[in-house]
Amino acid sequence: MDKLRILIPKGRIYDNVSALFAGAGIPISLADRTYRPRLGAPWLDAKIMKPQNVGELLELGSHDAGFTGLDWIRESGSDVEEVMDLGFDRVRIVAAVPSGVSDEELARRVLVVATEYVNLAGAWLRGAGYRCRIVRTYGATEVFPPDDADMIIDNTSSGQTLKDNGLRILDTILESSTRFVASRAALADSGKRGRIEELAMLFKAVLDGRDKVMLEMNVSKERFDSLIAALPAMRSPTVAPLHGGGGFAVKIAVSKNEVPVLIPKLKKLGASDIVEYELRKVVP
Repeated sequence: MDKLRILIPKGRIYDNVSALFAGAGIPISLADRTYRPRLGAPWLDAKIMKPQNVGELLELGSHDAGFTGLDWIRESGSDVEEVMDLGFDRVRIVAAVPSGVSDEELARRVLVVATEYVNLAGAWLRGAGYRCRIVRTYGATEVFPPDDADMIIDNTSSGQTLKDNGLRILDTILESSTRFVASRAALADSGKRGRIEELAMLFKAVLDGRDKVMLEMNVSKERFDSLIAALPAMRSPTVAPLHGGGGFAVKIAVSKNEVPVLIPKLKKLGASDIVEYELRKVVP
């Protein structure tokens, strides 16, 4: 079978995707000034591209799968299939205007709108009924108002950069995060589909592992039943008798956000020698 051809985005998404592959046991090695990384799996072939281009290249069939934000899939209108939402690099695509400009004033003007998202912006502006001219930007969109634009349509995570530049958010157009996507042609090929599904399973195991920890503890026979009844667990806890028959060793996987409440509760229920450690992967 041919290698699975993967597009890995450059820029801010790259580090998260690289860490995801490493967590799955497939490290990425990328030399300076190259666009052909080496992956720790002989059945994968990768190329670094801007996330803006990933969807269209997959649709054209030159690659099988890749990673990009939902914003760029929607902006390009690419006909690709989403395999999974990886959940990182979350941003909102928003319309923002100078803080001192009222909604009524915007409605009266023919607006100059600066954006990298020409298609998303055009659809939203038409729907909102604004009269406008769109100016395509190539980064640093927030610096355009008020001298060179009346409005921007841009991505933001916290909104702080917009505030720092004297802008207020008018509306949220789209909420986006990094997606693992594939071409329809690759998914129609049973061999390539199988490889893509294997990657998705590994990625999900890594992401689930990041959200959970393992707790191990000892408990006496007398307090065993009440402690077990109070435990959250993915299935059921792993239990083993302690040497000498004085009690049990109990092991459970729990969400990280449960730990601050759970450990004091376990102590009250008779748990001792509690150990918490990170998980690398969780495969149900």
